[in-house]
Amino acid sequence: MKLIVTIIGLMLFFQINAQNSKTVAYIDQYKETAINEMIRSGVPAAITLAQAVLESQSGESDLVKRSNNHFGIKCKPEWTGARTFHDDDAKGECFRVYENPEASFKDHSDFLRTRAHYQFLFNLSPTDSEAWAKGLKKAGYATAPTYPQKLIKIIKDYQLDQYNLIALARVKNPIAPIVETIPIESTPNEKTSTPIQEKEPDSETTESETYIPTSKKNIDQSNSKYGHLNFPEGLFTINNTSVVLAKSGASLLAIAHQYNISLSKLLLYNDMNEVDILKEDQLIYIERKQKKGENDFHIVKKGETLNEISQLTGVRLESILLYNKWSKSTLPIPGSKVYLKSLIENKTTPNKK
Repeated sequence: MKLIVTIIGLMLFFQINAQNSKTVAYIDQYKETAINEMIRSGVPAAITLAQAVLESQSGESDLVKRSNNHFGIKCKPEWTGARTFHDDDAKGECFRVYENPEASFKDHSDFLRTRAHYQFLFNLSPTDSEAWAKGLKKAGYATAPTYPQKLIKIIKDYQLDQYNLIALARVKNPIAPIVETIPIESTPNEKTSTPIQEKEPDSETTESETYIPTSKKNIDQSNSKYGHLNFPEGLFTINNTSVVLAKSGASLLAIAHQYNISLSKLLLYNDMNEVDILKEDQLIYIERKQKKGENDFHIVKKGETLNEISQLTGVRLESILLYNKWSKSTLPIPGSKVYLKSLIENKTTPNKK
């Protein structure tokens, strides 16, 4: 009897070890894909890998082998690609077929990114895997009541959070290599400061203009609300304050890491609420804006808000409100002046919300 128990125990031991080895190999195979998807879409690499391990049985499921579908994504009405049929919640359900595994990972990211009921996830910290796991269940991604716990266990067992940190580091340094082991005992991070180099304006501005720095090498602004303005790449200054133009989908946490400041300070400097992934291109200051502007006033353009004017001029929002005797709910009138240096007694009263 003891011999039988021992044999069964050894069989279970080797079976578990074999499964662990397959999972480690699977993670190693797709970690780069998950990191690239985090940079592209904002879906944490740890979450992507944990879901892939769980949904695909570490790449061993029939669905993966037949259709490269690593996340069990069903056809849905909008799917126009190849299809396969598989028993899941019901018999013979329609599942998407992909040309390669990378297409499956990309579609998974887009699936989360483009559906309204998942949008709140992108307001979570990209390094808070537990919040993401619970958020996926809350949004209805899976029906299993223990789905979050399963994801969290996989993330902890295989140290998947390290890939979130690698992705954030890649945002800072696009050529940074992967430096990791599985499992790892610790992942110490050394913060490095990025030197701030101020750039001078190309020409003098008139009193009624806001200084907009220029550069021969400009970023693509075709889909930006700042498309009509000429901002340079990387770090530059507005009103003697360091600022960058962050693209849609960028992580504020990554920007904070890059410039060696806390996320809370970055939010404070930019008058922003708790958010991480940007939904549109935005000017992001990495220093506290000035109390006074370079010019006496700014001429309001159609659709501009007080927050946008504060960002464009590099003047603190509370100073603008003080100088103009306004509240945060004020809607400035297009063509009117917003004073940037001192209190002006006689001004046109703008609209109120």
